[in-house]
Amino acid sequence: SDPRSPHSPSNGSSRKLSVNEMYLSDTGGQYLDGTTDITRTVHWGVPTPLQKEAYTRVLMGNIDLSRLVFPPNTAGGAVESFARRALWDVGLNYGHGTGHGIGNFLSVHEWPVGFQSNNVPLTAGMFTSIEPGYYRDGEFGIRIEDVALVVEAQTEKPFLTFEVVSLVPYDRNLIDLRLLSPEQIRYLNAYYETIRARVGPELQRQQLEEAYRWLQRSTEP
Repeated sequence: SDPRSPHSPSNGSSRKLSVNEMYLSDTGGQYLDGTTDITRTVHWGVPTPLQKEAYTRVLMGNIDLSRLVFPPNTAGGAVESFARRALWDVGLNYGHGTGHGIGNFLSVHEWPVGFQSNNVPLTAGMFTSIEPGYYRDGEFGIRIEDVALVVEAQTEKPFLTFEVVSLVPYDRNLIDLRLLSPEQIRYLNAYYETIRARVGPELQRQQLEEAYRWLQRSTEP
């Protein structure tokens, strides 16, 4: 690989990880039955008040868009501001798209689904990422990216909503619960119950006890 690539460490460019900063990990894999694109941001030490508030507001935007119920034939561009509102409330924003289509054993960024103004209307069965963020040059970056499936909502008329299918806990160390609404906390707890029910038994089956204990700690209500 190119030695100048950030993914090719060298003695000149590499440095030790410390517990005193934020880490943004954008991960993904391509499998015969689907493609993943999941980003988590973590801090192993004591985050600053700004880091904690910014992370929490990014998470609030992720939740608000993920739990949104909307009419059929709604374009993604019409609802993407739900992912930004908690940041906008305090004068913050991010400079990239809120999400993109994800192909099934195709491209990680799969046209024409997504939240830009020129994407097609959202329809049940589409996979898209939901990925708000916040970045401070030279200091830290935050992104919380999930893969979501567009599904029919449990409404009298046939409306739509999202089902988040990436099952990875968020960093409890960075969440300021005082900022979350009761609805957002209920959503978070339901998501954690789903992670425990679906991922926990598989970790036990593979006898990954350390990972299982981490999962239980990370998904406490």
